[in-house]
Formats: sequence, C-alpha cells, structure tokens
Amino acid sequence: MFHGSYAPGEVTFLLKHLALQPIEDVQEKERLIQSGRRHYSEIVGIERRPSPEYLRLFEQAVTGNARQMARDLLHLAGKIRRARPGAVTLVSLARAGTPIGILLRHALADHLGCEAAHYSVSIIRDRGLDLNALSYILARHPAESLVFVDGWTGKGVIASELQRSLAQFNRGRSAQVPDDLYVLCDLSGHARDCGTAEDYLIPSAVLNATVSGLVSRSILNEQIGPADFHGCLYFPELQAEDRSRWFVDRIREAMAAQPAEPDAAPLADAERQARRERSQALVQELMARYAIADPNYIKPGIGEATRSLLRRVPRLLILRDTDLPEVRHLVLLAHEQGVPVETIPHLPLKAVSIIQKLSDA
Repeated sequence: MFHGSYAPGEVTFLLKHLALQPIEDVQEKERLIQSGRRHYSEIVGIERRPSPEYLRLFEQAVTGNARQMARDLLHLAGKIRRARPGAVTLVSLARAGTPIGILLRHALADHLGCEAAHYSVSIIRDRGLDLNALSYILARHPAESLVFVDGWTGKGVIASELQRSLAQFNRGRSAQVPDDLYVLCDLSGHARDCGTAEDYLIPSAVLNATVSGLVSRSILNEQIGPADFHGCLYFPELQAEDRSRWFVDRIREAMAAQPAEPDAAPLADAERQARRERSQALVQELMARYAIADPNYIKPGIGEATRSLLRRVPRLLILRDTDLPEVRHLVLLAHEQGVPVETIPHLPLKAVSIIQKLSDA
C-alpha cells in the first residue's frame, strides 16, 4: 500500500511492488502477446521519458481542456453523490482511472462536502478484478458505498470484465458490491454514468506513469501469490518529468473557477443503449473495412488511440480531422513511429487506432 508520487491521502494504491525488467523492444513485447506466449498482464514495456515537445503538447492539452474536464468532473461527482447519499468509497481502476479518482475525491470534498476514501486497484482483461484488493476495501468500508471509477470507455471491455468479476464475487454474499462504473467519458455506453459522451482529449491520457503517480499499469504474473494484490512497477527515475501532482492542481483550479450549474440528469437507459449500438456499429465497420478478425485490435477514441501509440505496435491511426487541436499529440506520435495516418471525415469519434497483427507485417 502506497500513494505513488501523489500527496498522502489522495489515493491508496492496492498494488504489490515488483522487481521486473521491462521489455525495451516494443515489437518483441507485441510478438509475445499476439503469439499467446505471454498474457499482456505478465509483462510490461519500458517507460520512456517524454520529450520536451511532447510535454509541451501535454501542457497545451491541460490548458485547452481543463475547463471542460472540470465541468465534466463536477457533473460526475454530483451524479455519484446522488447515487451514494451516505458514505462514498471511490475505487479507481489502475491506471487510467487513478487521476480521475483523485480529482473526483477533490470534487466531492471541495464542492459537495463529502469526504470520500479512495483506492486504486487492478483490473485485467481476461483475468478480472483484483479480488484480494476488493476484500481489503470491504474489510474497511460498506459494500454499498463502493463506486468504481475509470477514465473512459472504449469498446466496454473493462466494464464487462468488472461486471463478470463482481457477479462471481457477489454470489452467495449478503452484502452485494454494486458493479456501477462511473467514467469521465463514456463512448461505448457501458458505464453506469459519466461526465460526457464526447470524444475529447482528457489530458491524463497523453502521458503514462508521469501523470499516474509514477506507477506502471498493473501486472499479474508468477510473482503474484494467492494472497497478494496484483503488482506494479514504480519509476522514481522519472521524477523530473512527473506531472502527476501538477495535473491534479491545475484541474482543481479549473474546478474552483467553474460556476455552479444545475445537476445533470442521470444517464437514461435508452441513451446508454444508443451509445452501445453506435460503438458496436463502428467496430464492425472498421473490422470489415480493414479486414480485421479480432476486435481487440481496434482502439476507439482519443484515449485508447493514445494508449496504443504509447505502448503497442500500431498499424494505422485514423482521424476525423488531422487539424484538430485534440489530436496534435497523436499526429506527433504517429510521425515519430512512422505510423500512417488516414482521414475519415464521417468518423463518429475523433480518433481510432488499429494494432498491427505482426504475423501480417
């Protein structure tokens, strides 16, 4: 249990520190994953220092999007408070959910007078939620107070993983843990509620560890015992480039300057279903257009596209408009990596990336 490079009290990471050598060759990492020799959660790539130019793009993203992010955070905090009028325990999904959980904790305390506990736990596609971490939280907080938090939904994979894990965990239990997932941006209609459905640049998506408390994404390999939390790496060597606290401070300032607005209505089931159908239609269209057999190779939305360009081997970056300020960092990453960029003006999202199937390369 630790708080990374964040201020004490802002978050408790329920993750086990591991000694693990990151894989420097992204192509080799991708081959291990695509061949099935290693699950993606068993290995981790090296975290490279962001270049000065890329850090400038991040800071521009904060300047350009802080107001909208602040408004969406306050809307989301209001929805959470309405759903949890008593105690609130935020459980952010490491690692994209961590900065959002910290900011929601501040929004609840500063604007709604609600002091929420905040933990960050691991959830892994095909492996599920860290149930040891969940049990730790439930030993200290009532089940009905839990609220799961993430940054955004792409295709809804993690939301579905959360539902499956909790359905299994809740079986036979008197105190049921709600599987409510709240996200800042819900593109796929899989969240219980959200701040917005607009595909805009959430600045914390632009960086990796250096906006996430210097913590790696979560790891589940042979170093994790039956009673352990899922694991992570910590990167103190990136301290000079760390923008984790700086980012929280800037968005808190933007929330403080945000005028009071009427409470946003909860997300209606019909709207949630419409988003799901649009998301599924887009994935099917792209699979047919680019002859893709596995939907996991499609990463919809600015957040998912950014993550794939930072960590994976992209085949293609698709943009609605290459001149949009929200995609400048994507254009830079694609240029640096030699990834082709295609424009589809009718694209319902601002960005989609497609992962390279290495057997076809």
